[in-house]
Amino acid sequence: MTKLEARSRIFACALATLAGFIDAVGFIRSGGFFVSFMSGNSTRLGVGFVQHLHDALVGSGLVVAFVAGVVMGSLAGEAAGGRRQAAVLAIVAMLLGLAAFLDGAGHLVPALALLALGMGAVNTVFEREGEVRVGVTYMTGGLVRVGTGLASTLRGRGGGQWPIYLLLWLSFVAGTVSGALAYGPPPNLALAAAAVAALLLAALSLRTIGELRP
Repeated sequence: MTKLEARSRIFACALATLAGFIDAVGFIRSGGFFVSFMSGNSTRLGVGFVQHLHDALVGSGLVVAFVAGVVMGSLAGEAAGGRRQAAVLAIVAMLLGLAAFLDGAGHLVPALALLALGMGAVNTVFEREGEVRVGVTYMTGGLVRVGTGLASTLRGRGGGQWPIYLLLWLSFVAGTVSGALAYGPPPNLALAAAAVAALLLAALSLRTIGELRP
């Protein structure tokens, strides 16, 4: 993320906020599973395999959907060329909109799968040559960078880039707070609003296509 231009960093924080919002709604709606945090689902998968097989099945299904979303976003982004951000975010918006519809119709399981697909895809917005420059849904790596940066600063060795990763984490947390506040029993407009937000970000990326470089 330190190699991104200023506008790209702001855009990445906006995506992290959107991801946090969706993860919070998915977490509450599913009763404790994640649609963007696959480490948590992997833990639930392992524990569920021993204690509750249903949890293992749900966790593994969400992991598979997330990985499939990464594949989908990567292929679509490469096909779109210079309009990668817009293409990927348009797909994310479509998946979120369909998830909102299915959830409102009482089909929770496919709705959660679509949310995980979308969250996998959104991580490929800043992919370049097969490398994801910014992961906007998983914060552990960013927090490690904050810690190592602080340690370097205390040793007098620089490490001044850590506030960027702290801002990304804070953006994600702000999204989760917003998602929890917006959540309500279906029919609820929270996921539909997230779909609209993803579409607006897609449009914004077209207007600033020169500045948003992975």
